[in-house]
Amino acid sequence: MPAYPAPSFEHRICPPENLAARVGALARPLVFTNGCFDILHRGHVTYLAQARALGAAMVVALNSDASVKRLGKGDDRPVNSLADRLAVMASLSCVDLVTWFDEDTPLARILDCRPDVLVKGGDWPVEKIVGATEVQAWGGTVHSIPFIHEKSTTALLDKIRRL
Repeated sequence: MPAYPAPSFEHRICPPENLAARVGALARPLVFTNGCFDILHRGHVTYLAQARALGAAMVVALNSDASVKRLGKGDDRPVNSLADRLAVMASLSCVDLVTWFDEDTPLARILDCRPDVLVKGGDWPVEKIVGATEVQAWGGTVHSIPFIHEKSTTALLDKIRRL
């Protein structure tokens, strides 16, 4: 049986302790976003592509499994483990690096990256986006991208459960 190489996207997965060093090699302006991204759907990939279009490179920080559980999305969440969510996110062409955070907010990863552009989905008003004050203080911009496709992982799971 032939040996197959690891998928090339796996080099985009970056442990938090290596993030500051790896970000230095990325093009600027740098976009940062975060979320659970538990079951990737059209709403997610549309949002991620729109966020990436705001800069020359993008870092995505995923909530750890424990962090997702603390969000109160349900006892069975996340459906996909952090390792699986990292791999799926890293495989997207619009993502340059993917990392994670175990805290309740991604502020430490934002400070590690010092992005030029901070982005969240339309359900987050700019003034409530974690890291907005810091990013704006160093001259960056903050965006809340309106949803085009009304999709959610919670709604998708509800639909599956009804089948």
